[in-house]
Amino acid sequence: MTEHQILQKYGRLEESETLELKESFNQRAVETAGAFANTRGGTILVGVNEGGNVKGASITEEHLKDWANRISNASEPTLIPDVSTIDLDGRTVGVVLVKEFPLKPVAIRGRCYRRVGPINRQMTPAEISELHLHSVGMTWDMVPSPGRTIDEIDMRRVDEYLDKARRVGRRPFPEDEDPSTLLEKIDLLKDGKPTWAAMLAFGSRPPLQAKVKCGRIRGTHTIVDDFVVDAPLLKQVDEVMAYMRRVFRLSYEFTGRAERTEIWEYPLEAVREAVTNAICHRDYTSSAEIQIKIFDDELVIWNPGPLPLGMTMEKLMDPKHQSVPRNRLLAMLFYDIELIERYGSGIERILTECDRLQVPAPEFNEDEHGFQVIFRKDIYHEEYLRGMGLNERQILAVLKIRKEGSITLSKFKELVPEVSEKTLYRDLRDLVDRDIIRPEGEKKGRRYEFK
Repeated sequence: MTEHQILQKYGRLEESETLELKESFNQRAVETAGAFANTRGGTILVGVNEGGNVKGASITEEHLKDWANRISNASEPTLIPDVSTIDLDGRTVGVVLVKEFPLKPVAIRGRCYRRVGPINRQMTPAEISELHLHSVGMTWDMVPSPGRTIDEIDMRRVDEYLDKARRVGRRPFPEDEDPSTLLEKIDLLKDGKPTWAAMLAFGSRPPLQAKVKCGRIRGTHTIVDDFVVDAPLLKQVDEVMAYMRRVFRLSYEFTGRAERTEIWEYPLEAVREAVTNAICHRDYTSSAEIQIKIFDDELVIWNPGPLPLGMTMEKLMDPKHQSVPRNRLLAMLFYDIELIERYGSGIERILTECDRLQVPAPEFNEDEHGFQVIFRKDIYHEEYLRGMGLNERQILAVLKIRKEGSITLSKFKELVPEVSEKTLYRDLRDLVDRDIIRPEGEKKGRRYEFK
């Protein structure tokens, strides 16, 4: 690569998923080569410090051969990097170019690394397995389940799925074709043996970890209600949501029309989407179960396994992101019967539904063990506000702010014209003191918004 090509490709010299800066070649550079090979490839610049300052280095042909040999000898399968030197800001800099390896993972002295932003992260055994399957065009659920036979597939469940899939009509399933033949065609059977996806969806003995544990918790740890869903996978969403409807608090809003409006404690359709995602996309190689905890002020949905390889939180929050299902066959089954509306649309649907209902958007978190969605309770409804001890005028003011974003003293007066401005001002000041709202602007024309 030339100086122009380096600057054109990377712009500022700043470490990233595809660029590593080293003042000298060392063991960390060898690990980086492996991480690049397991991710998207990348470039190591030797003679540039971590701050992007070009220091230069004394590099001979022997140095370049030594670097290439150290990487090749440490890697399995063997990596052959492209090594060279360039003139950068008038100084000699070494360039080690590593391409993404087609068959992953590549190990460096028995350890596998992936590039996550500007750092190398050692991979877990589950990630290694997932990366290998991904590199050969497979996902874990496409692998035959060891020791299982077609006799362990409940054909009644298969028939139920096919009946519903035919009604939905997203894929053609001939009425006169034998169900086991159809399972072969859609890769749920491999040489007559059920895949993990088939066992999870239709097995008479599904894996033990294929459960959802739900609980209503008072305070921080007192369980007042719990429920375990161990139904076949394609029915788990409905069973979880039936439990949610049973334990969620429900209030009603009367708008003057014939029908009253139901207001659930948490946004049902958004919660359903989060539950569906958790069941469909969790890591089933983990022995942990999906956990749903309903606290007094928040709902937490946690599933085992971080985001699939190649997906980041930043990409996930992009409405146009490419779908990267961890369990490709399960996602296909969910899609066939409309549990999934459109690949890659789950987060967008959750956020859209929360926006429509004017409730807080949930929080999404990931760590090395799993993925979590937290719904915060919308406190701005009559039942909760009344329970806080607010008077009816204050409840009207809060609901007005919820609907329109803010309220002024004059607008408040329009809601309750029979009450003096002095009393209404005291009502607003009390809401400010309770940390529910905050004043914005000067005294004349001052408006009040949620804090």
